[in-house]
Amino acid sequence: MSKLFAFSVDDDFCHGGPIYPNPKESSLFLSLGPHVDVYFPPRKRSRISAPFVFTEEGYEQKQISIEVLPDECLFEIFRRLPGGQERSACAGVSKRWLTLLSNISRDELSSKTIQSSKPETEIVEKMSEDQDIEGDGYHSRSLEGKKATDVRLAAIAVGTAGRGGLGKLEIRGNNSTRGVTSRGLRAIARGCPSLKVLSLWSISSVGDEGLSEIANGCHQLEKLDLCQCPAITDQALVSVAKNCPKLTDLTIESCSNIGNAGLQAIGQGCPNLKSISIKDCPLVGDQGIASLLSSATFSLMKVKLQRLNVTDVSLAVIGHYGKAVADLVLTGLPNVSERGFWVMGNGHGLQKLKSFTITSCRGVTDLGLEAVGKGCPNLKQFCLRKCAFLSDNGLISFVKAAGSLECLQLEECHRITQFGFFGSLLNCGALLKAFSVVSCLGIKDLNMGLPMVSPCNSLRSLSIRNCPGFGDVSLAALGKLCPQLQNVDLSGLQGITDVGFLPVLKSCETGLVKVNLSGCVNLTDKVVSTMAELHGWTLEMLSLDGCRRISDASLMMIADNCFLLSDLDVSSCAVTDFGIAALACANHFNLQILSLSGCSVISDKSLPALQELGQTLLGLNLQHCKAISSSTIDVLVEQLWRCDVLS
Repeated sequence: MSKLFAFSVDDDFCHGGPIYPNPKESSLFLSLGPHVDVYFPPRKRSRISAPFVFTEEGYEQKQISIEVLPDECLFEIFRRLPGGQERSACAGVSKRWLTLLSNISRDELSSKTIQSSKPETEIVEKMSEDQDIEGDGYHSRSLEGKKATDVRLAAIAVGTAGRGGLGKLEIRGNNSTRGVTSRGLRAIARGCPSLKVLSLWSISSVGDEGLSEIANGCHQLEKLDLCQCPAITDQALVSVAKNCPKLTDLTIESCSNIGNAGLQAIGQGCPNLKSISIKDCPLVGDQGIASLLSSATFSLMKVKLQRLNVTDVSLAVIGHYGKAVADLVLTGLPNVSERGFWVMGNGHGLQKLKSFTITSCRGVTDLGLEAVGKGCPNLKQFCLRKCAFLSDNGLISFVKAAGSLECLQLEECHRITQFGFFGSLLNCGALLKAFSVVSCLGIKDLNMGLPMVSPCNSLRSLSIRNCPGFGDVSLAALGKLCPQLQNVDLSGLQGITDVGFLPVLKSCETGLVKVNLSGCVNLTDKVVSTMAELHGWTLEMLSLDGCRRISDASLMMIADNCFLLSDLDVSSCAVTDFGIAALACANHFNLQILSLSGCSVISDKSLPALQELGQTLLGLNLQHCKAISSSTIDVLVEQLWRCDVLS
């Protein structure tokens, strides 16, 4: 054609210049016949990032990049990727791509993409060896300190979306420069609709917007834990209540801007709520607690209130509406008086209460505690700490009223004396199995004659710790009163001697299993020898930490009689290499935990014996054993590869 009409590509087709400025647009001519051409103007502008650029000399190739595409185009491409593996690979290209991918919700994925992706069941089976998979098939992630950033949350959202989904997320602390914000939680909300457990601790940069994003995108949320999140207010809890009807567990601690309105919304919008824990929230008062309890009467099973500005009204509401409450914890309620506990006990609503813990409540008195005992007929575990106004009469009245009580714990109740202690044992029901008294300074060793009554045959565990007034007289009386003991903890009782403890050993009929005598500095080898002879066939754990009068004679008796012993602590005792050798020579000895901390006489000569014992040992404590050299420690660490050696 160019020869026929005598023109070249560089010539103008018509006078006045070329019809089209771009040589590529020659296709705009439409041939209607052998001699007629019609020109159609372009309807769209030419693409400026063409792979070839034409010049007078010809054309040159231009380097192109997908980065020139706007976010809208990349978004459309990403949502059409065939599966989670491809999306994860693209997320690793750049921060921009990661951000775009993390903002794609499951609803925005192409229908063909969802159909072509593998079922979650297959993915879970392939990933079953990962440690981060929960029992229900979902992944678990935890971010702490510097690792808690929006970028990591976006990566988690993209990475777990195609591998079964994220089920549990914990964020503790914050990155000081690039901390977690609502943007990171938005990525989780869009990419992880299967999220069931969320914990936010010490995060000041997350407010209502971020938690609302979670509520709007994660309707399967069951457990929410908020601790030291000052920017979160009632507005976020209202959003959770509206969008997360499956919420069962709510924990709020030190959130200064959460108050009554948020709790009221939770009570009305979460019919499956089973557990509530509120601590150090100054805006929470009686109105919030009352609304929550009255709305969740038949579902709420666990209530924990700590250091709140509530009054007797809240306790009255608990006593009336807590029909499903089985576990109740009240700590540091200064505005609650005797009347509150009395009304709660007489509300007759706590029929299912099984565990009750009261700490630092000045309103606990004899009258109020007796009412609680009568109003909770199924109470099995009761723990009382730092209640200064409770006396012996109140404790005995409570024990008489609580006929189903199985475990009783008293700690720092200094008005309780020896009379209240033994009175509780004499008047308890036939179900009491465990009794613990810790740091009760009112108990003194008085020679009071106990009446001839039937023994407390149900008691199996007795713990009397750090009560300096408890001595041989009280201990000997216990031996006669509790003949079925199996677990005994007398740690810190410096006033007891062989005279008091030997009657206990001789009175126990079923055989002792666990014995803790740490800090009983006046006990001697005679006690250990008698214990080994009478209870060696049942003894599994023995702690003699700090008993300075215990020597090798005790270890020899233990080696000859205690074949079931698995945990032995003779720290800071007067044992030597000879005693360790006696243990190693014992037949059928299955010791797993051995503590020799502070035994300054034990030396390198015990190496062969420790190697022999190491065949069964899982833990060996050699701290502060100054006569054992570092080379011996190195040998033990190398040879006892199954054993955790502390030095």
